[in-house]
Amino acid sequence: MSTKIPDALKADLPQTKWGKVLGATPIVMTVIATLLAGLSNGEMTRAQYTRALAAQQQSKAGDQWGFFQAKRLRSAIQSGTLDVVQFTDNGRRLDADALRAFAATLPDPASPQSALTLLLAGKLPEQAAAPALDPKLRAALDGIEQGLSADELTPFLNAVPAATVADAIRAAQQHARNFDSLLNPVVRGGDRLGDAIDAASPAQASLRRDFAQLRLGYSMMRYDAEAALNRAVAGLYEVQVRQSNLAAERHQRRSQRFFYGMLAAQAAVIIATFAMAARQRNLLWSLAATAGLGALSFAAYVFLYL
Repeated sequence: MSTKIPDALKADLPQTKWGKVLGATPIVMTVIATLLAGLSNGEMTRAQYTRALAAQQQSKAGDQWGFFQAKRLRSAIQSGTLDVVQFTDNGRRLDADALRAFAATLPDPASPQSALTLLLAGKLPEQAAAPALDPKLRAALDGIEQGLSADELTPFLNAVPAATVADAIRAAQQHARNFDSLLNPVVRGGDRLGDAIDAASPAQASLRRDFAQLRLGYSMMRYDAEAALNRAVAGLYEVQVRQSNLAAERHQRRSQRFFYGMLAAQAAVIIATFAMAARQRNLLWSLAATAGLGALSFAAYVFLYL
């Protein structure tokens, strides 16, 4: 975008400060309009990028919700199977001593015995407490869970820095990985014990049944715990998605406002050009200056406060 003042109009302008200001006005307004057009395009590009980022984050949140549902479904399957096994065993008591004695006969029995101890106790390995959440982030999560409208939720989302949400996601993911690391020895030891019992003689049928009950109950607890961890990560991703969507809407609004400012600056260029060609230059130039100053002030307000 460029503005060239015809030589005839330049010659007609008085060689005074007023004439110089009048001649420079279209050029200054053109520069302002160009800057505002660039700002408008830049904000629209940021809005598109942030929308794309929100879509990626939503995909990650969807993965975590999918893991959560899968783990809950597995837990329900284990629970249903355990009910069937317990219903058909005619009230027979589990023989823990026989299981311990069999585990002691295995080569390198430490791992199976350690796993059997946890299975018999019916508890998961001791793990560190979940990472503490920032109170503002906790409030945003509670708002999402309560189903607040977008307008009601916006203040909570704006109160949480994006870096705080990103750090919370990383901490929650690390907490889930730590839990997997704690479970791995129990799972491997239980698998070794289960494989050995399955390979035992038919006389060990009661042993297989007892171990199946233990493993079903333990798997149910394990999947419930893993589902809770996946749900926590998914909830944090939901906060991040909504923050990205808010940021995209903000960039889009800023782009629109800068575009309006560009139109006002272009109107100032046109009016200033007419002012140089008309006899009533004073009035027209005043209108051009008003439009230009209005465009500049509006753009400054958008840049600083929106």
